[in-house]
Amino acid sequence: MSQTTSAPVASPAGFSDVKGWFWPADQLLFDWFLKRQDRVPEQNGDLLELGAYLGKSAIFIGGYLRPGEKFTVCDLFDSPAPDDPNSAEMGRSYSTLTRRGFEANYLAFHEQLPTVVQAPTSVIGSRLDAGSCRFIHIDASHLYEHVHGDIVAARELAAPDAIVAFDDFRAEHCPGVAAAVWGAVATMELKLICITGTKAYGTWGDPEPARAELLDWLAPRTDLWHGVEEVAGAPLIRIDGKKAKAPTPPQPLRPVSETPKTAESPRTPEAAGEPGTSGPAAPGPAASVPAAAPRGLLARALGRRR
Repeated sequence: MSQTTSAPVASPAGFSDVKGWFWPADQLLFDWFLKRQDRVPEQNGDLLELGAYLGKSAIFIGGYLRPGEKFTVCDLFDSPAPDDPNSAEMGRSYSTLTRRGFEANYLAFHEQLPTVVQAPTSVIGSRLDAGSCRFIHIDASHLYEHVHGDIVAARELAAPDAIVAFDDFRAEHCPGVAAAVWGAVATMELKLICITGTKAYGTWGDPEPARAELLDWLAPRTDLWHGVEEVAGAPLIRIDGKKAKAPTPPQPLRPVSETPKTAESPRTPEAAGEPGTSGPAAPGPAASVPAAAPRGLLARALGRRR
């Protein structure tokens, strides 16, 4: 049974008041990938987030929901973890996580909640239809076994050319995430398109159109450094977002002046610094090697390597 406190939950006055680890570079990329799907007629499907914390990235994703689509969020919230290692991780990194906190934050920006599955992410494959999701954000457990299971489920649920974003795939405190993501590249036909300091973005479809368009979008930007490396026989775009200028954030439904004030707003992770600085750490088939992509993409990045 879920255990929550009866204390009132204050609604955030703005997006920056929502606790979470969602850096400007990744906000820009979420925005770019989701808007690109609006421009591609065949990119249909629902939205899915595995692991929500207090809703910062879910609030952002929810703004791209189209008529007739469904947005599903799966998280344990304040339910007991299914095993001891996961329970220890929950206590260490997510002790303030409650479903009521998530719902209060989300409803400050959206009229309706997404479909919430309060359960281990291992159940998600039985709750959604195969091939139904066009964008999936995996940001739940950091333990290898759980992340691997999330990736297996995401592959089953992904629509053709769906984009899958993986959080904390290169953080020093999350080696299990890195092992699971790169293992999927080596043995599950996952093709990575780009990486930032905290997230990896990939697809089980054809990565070339998105990769080429992304390079065109990155070329004139002065706030995002990028380069291209060949990894596992395919180009991989590396993006440095330390100077990234975040897109316009989701706006609260009520003006700030109408939002009840709390005694003191908690300091958000964004205010404490970019990943890699003094800011807080984030809480976080048959074998197949992706075919080599056209060398033209690597040539376009020639001279940008560092």
